[in-house]
Amino acid sequence: MDLVSGYKGVVGLVFGNENSGSNEDSYIERLLDRISNGKLAEDRRTAMVELQSVVAESNAAQLAFGAMGFPVMISVLKEERDDVEMVRGALETLLAALTPIDHAKGQKNEVQPALMNTDLLSREADSIALLLSLLSEEDFYVRYYTLQLLTALLTNSPNRLQEAILTIPRGITRLMDMLMDREVIRNEALLLLTYLTREAEEIQKIVVFEGAFEKIFSIIKEEGGSEGGVVVQDCLELLNNLIRNNSSNQILLRETIGFDPLMLILKLRGSTYSVTQQKTINLLSALETINLLIMGGSEADAGKEANRLTNKTTLVQKKALDHLLMLSVESQWAPVPVRCSALRCIGDLIAGNPKNLDVIARKVLGEGPQELALNSILRILLRTSSVQEFLAADYVFKSFCEKNAEGQTMLASTLIPQPYSMTHAPLEEDVNMTFGSMLLRGLTMSESEGDLETCCRAASVLSHVLKDNSQCKEKVLRIEIEPPTPSLGSPEPLLHRMVKYLALATSMKGREGKSSTVGNSYVQPTILKLLVTWLADCPSAVNCFLDSRPHLTYLLELVSNESATVCIRGLAAVLLGECVIYNKSAESGKDAFTIVDTIGQKVGLTTFFLKFDEMQKSYIFASASSAQPRRLLTRSTAASMADIEDVDQNDISDKKNNDHPSLSSVFDSHFVILVKSLEADIREKIVEVYSHPKSQVTVVPAEMEQKSGESDGAYIKRLKAFIEKQCSEIQDLLGRNATLAEGMAKTSGGSSSQSEQRAGGASERVQVETLKRDLQEASQRLEFLKAEKAKIESEASMYQNLAGKMESDLQSLSNAYNSLEQANFNMEKEVRALKNGGPSTFPDIEAIKAEAKEEAQKESEAELNDLLVCLGQEQSKVEKLSARLLELGEDVDKLLEGIGDDVGLLEDDDEDDDE
Repeated sequence: MDLVSGYKGVVGLVFGNENSGSNEDSYIERLLDRISNGKLAEDRRTAMVELQSVVAESNAAQLAFGAMGFPVMISVLKEERDDVEMVRGALETLLAALTPIDHAKGQKNEVQPALMNTDLLSREADSIALLLSLLSEEDFYVRYYTLQLLTALLTNSPNRLQEAILTIPRGITRLMDMLMDREVIRNEALLLLTYLTREAEEIQKIVVFEGAFEKIFSIIKEEGGSEGGVVVQDCLELLNNLIRNNSSNQILLRETIGFDPLMLILKLRGSTYSVTQQKTINLLSALETINLLIMGGSEADAGKEANRLTNKTTLVQKKALDHLLMLSVESQWAPVPVRCSALRCIGDLIAGNPKNLDVIARKVLGEGPQELALNSILRILLRTSSVQEFLAADYVFKSFCEKNAEGQTMLASTLIPQPYSMTHAPLEEDVNMTFGSMLLRGLTMSESEGDLETCCRAASVLSHVLKDNSQCKEKVLRIEIEPPTPSLGSPEPLLHRMVKYLALATSMKGREGKSSTVGNSYVQPTILKLLVTWLADCPSAVNCFLDSRPHLTYLLELVSNESATVCIRGLAAVLLGECVIYNKSAESGKDAFTIVDTIGQKVGLTTFFLKFDEMQKSYIFASASSAQPRRLLTRSTAASMADIEDVDQNDISDKKNNDHPSLSSVFDSHFVILVKSLEADIREKIVEVYSHPKSQVTVVPAEMEQKSGESDGAYIKRLKAFIEKQCSEIQDLLGRNATLAEGMAKTSGGSSSQSEQRAGGASERVQVETLKRDLQEASQRLEFLKAEKAKIESEASMYQNLAGKMESDLQSLSNAYNSLEQANFNMEKEVRALKNGGPSTFPDIEAIKAEAKEEAQKESEAELNDLLVCLGQEQSKVEKLSARLLELGEDVDKLLEGIGDDVGLLEDDDEDDDE
């Protein structure tokens, strides 16, 4: 068998040479031989027990068994069904071979024999089918060990096992039948099905078709619902696997057994005030089921929205809101994770559903003194010590106010200022307060207590009430807060009080030391979010904000404050931008032109626009704009999720720029989109303001009036001088504004797509710096080009000298050839003279002459060819250098002047010498 032979090779690599005859190999081989060829049944059973024991204790034995033992075990399972003890022993041995052995001193990179054995067994032909067939055996342990074996295979080779089970007839049916078996078998089968259905959609369909929903809820009821143990958790995990992102299975659940069994799990029994960790996990699993039903299915499912709406309606009809409110609001002894999860389910259940919004708005809690559910949730939001619970309660109000103008108006109508004595009454008396009175109390009570966190939380709720609702913004704008002592001053607008608390949070940073980190990164951004939401598309709010001159000064300081986080500086810049784009004031000192001019002078428009880009790239905005995947509740993650009490305040790392982790929840995707759209509008508006400065003068200067006793001529002359001066200043200002506008238009044109471009400068200083930088870059470029030119000229000169040398060598060769011809001519003359003188004993002179001439020609031709090749290469280099010199703007013809003349002069000199 190829796999086994390959496996033996691995064993050889791990334990040395295959022929080393290690104790493990030989011992395993002897035991397998006794099992295969033994004559006595008792001896074979004893060998099986010994084999199971050694394989369970030694990695080396596991490796050796994997190399040679699987065919023997498979043979036992196939052919010896009647011998129950041998079948049990074979299954136990296989299970031991697939179970990892923990060694404290084991190396990290050592071979894992259990994983290798799993892979080998899953590749065995018909091994999965054989194991599934064993589930029909009557022996309890055979079925039990078989299920454990399948679970081990699934854990290490899930895809291969899933594919194999799908190809085996009635494979899933046999597993489903195990759910009706004895308790231990049932629990193993339940665990196996939970693993099988996590991502295998085809297996999910078959499991549901085999009646999984009825069997799951039947087991949950047997185990005692939420009071049950880990079996209930496994059942709910299997249920969640079947309905996650699967609309058809959700519809089948809704239309067959309904949601009533699910409601029974959420229903609390008795008045116990202690919840075990297992019950917490069970409740969290049931709440995850509710959440999956609210989601409706996968994004690709065409019927997702219709299914989601039907599920929401049906859940509310089945009193799901009552159970969720009991878990989150009325049972404050419930663990924090359960309360948070229940609150988020409430938010998801009412979001975008008018009927459910109406139900939650009218829902009343309590048996004696009753209270509106929204009031109770607000009290939890303001009082809880858990940041996670605040965020979950805040999510309820976000979901309630989202695209619900009537609900926002209803909540805003209760915002009626109370006397100072009422707003600072003991906390116990807030049971009798309206929603608005409680919210205003949360907004204003922090000043005397020195704790701005309650104000911050109330500000977050108020931002939901005001979002995209002009009527509510105008109403809340008229609210005025009484000072602690009326004699100290008149009431101030609520908007001014929020700015005051924003500044107070900054000043508390220096006084409180370490605790100020949270205040600076959590309180300030939340209040800034309220102000950004409030001023958006609300000129009245902008005018109210600018009524106090220190507000503008404070914002300018906040934008430039390097100790503030990126988000705080960015939101402060957005708030300043809103004071420009929504500014309808014509009053001097408060109009848009003045605001832009002040920003340019105090901050600089380049720096101002940089704050937007820095904020968009920050960790908080990036995590808020991207969808965060939900963490699945499984056996491995359940304990950690149930133990989480709150956000760790120490989990604020430098890489996140000290932004509080909860801000990624406060700054949801809707707020991120709002900020991005505002940024584009702000850039465009500032360009427009600089391009079209104020053209109307509402105040007539004193110089325009004629002085008493001044003659008409003198008056006209003075007016003319004044107008000329004004014209000169206006032209100066127009030129400056046009230049700045042009620069900003070029750099901010891509702001809508959030590109990396930057806005133009705001003063002549910026322009001068830019010009200096450009001039410096141009100078550097020029120096580089000069150096490049000098280098190329040097190379050209070198090649010109080389070409001259080649020409000289060629001329020398030509002279040598001429000398040879002359010598040959002289020899011929001598030969003729000898011939004329009489007979001669000399050899054939003509033959010698012809041979010498032929050899000389060959040598001269070979040297001439070599020279021509060299000349061709040099000519190519000269052409390339000529092209490069042309690119650099040099006159090649001018550079080459005189080169040919020199060669001609040399030739003339040679001719003169010959003469």
